[in-house]
Amino acid sequence: MVRLSLAMAWLLCSLAPSLAAEPFRIGLILPMSGPFAGSIGRQVDNGLRLYLQRNGHEVAGRKIEIIVRDDAGQADATRRHAQELVTSGRVDMLAGFGLTPTALAAAPVATRAQVPMIVMAAATSIITEQSPFVLRTSFTMAQNVTPLAEWAARNNLRRVVTLVSDYGPGQDAEKAFAKGLESAGGSVLGSLRAPLASPAFGPYLQRAKDLAPDAIFLFVPNGQGADLMKSVAERGFAEAGIKVIATGDVVDDLTLDDMGDPVLGMITSHHYSAAHPSPENAAYREAFMKAYGVRPNLMAIGGYDGMHLVFEALRATGGEGSGAALVEAMKGKAWMSPRGPISIDPQTRDIVQNVYIRKVERRDGALWNVEFETAPSVRDPGKTPSAAAAQ
Repeated sequence: MVRLSLAMAWLLCSLAPSLAAEPFRIGLILPMSGPFAGSIGRQVDNGLRLYLQRNGHEVAGRKIEIIVRDDAGQADATRRHAQELVTSGRVDMLAGFGLTPTALAAAPVATRAQVPMIVMAAATSIITEQSPFVLRTSFTMAQNVTPLAEWAARNNLRRVVTLVSDYGPGQDAEKAFAKGLESAGGSVLGSLRAPLASPAFGPYLQRAKDLAPDAIFLFVPNGQGADLMKSVAERGFAEAGIKVIATGDVVDDLTLDDMGDPVLGMITSHHYSAAHPSPENAAYREAFMKAYGVRPNLMAIGGYDGMHLVFEALRATGGEGSGAALVEAMKGKAWMSPRGPISIDPQTRDIVQNVYIRKVERRDGALWNVEFETAPSVRDPGKTPSAAAAQ
């Protein structure tokens, strides 16, 4: 019996290194082709990989292995990739998700497989409500928009027309802006929605201008801002005395410097700017530009911080643990990101972060989103108390 026990102990000891060496596999699903590849897919992927470059590819005895799948922004493809990754791919986690429909498509797969799913880009409030395994390191649209609506009302922009892309985040933006503005004494004169695919902004902008508002509020996803702002300039909003305000997606850092003088002075709100004044961001921006030759944008930071959250969870569980244990380990985590202080709300599993009011300025010959006001520790106002309590 003693001999058998010793043999079993030897066998367990000999297996321990091989078990510890099993990689931690992350299935990364992003639009790596199609219209959202450059501004969303590659930026999230670059941010994630930069974190690994700066912090190593191993944590808690587990080597991090990234398995990339391109969904081209199509929900059906996302669903197929997610299912394949959790079955034959044997991933320990799903991550990425550039657009709301793709995140919604993957959430049931995460639930059935009981694997954590980190949303690094998509921004509709309801996403984290679709599965107890979903967490988010990007942002929500309502979170970013509400401080801008309140700022507009304080600065006598009380009669506003909204123009948004007609899909989940755009609808969230429209509702959050109207609620924030009206609660501060303002009014929405008109709510316009442009199609997400191949939008022609001109007619919508003309309708908005004809209403003679104090301001027009804009939201389009990353990648469409340059075309939108060209149409805004052609319609002469500045000459008509109509202020143009928007979410940070419209003046994305990746394309901002190419937009030129028409966006100078434009006011936006968002959770990240490449110009954010902190030592953490200066080092991050320098490393990102050295590695990839472009500025990091608002999507890259979601990938970067998403990987930080993975590292923290694995440290907390000692590299072990089920999907449910990893989710529990991620709840309530807080750290100093290049964007500022952030945390994961333990009730909603959504991100809590500063939201900044910014102005487009030219500095050293380049355009930057320069922050001048901060709304600290903003939770997603799109979450209802009952929804939060149920999670």
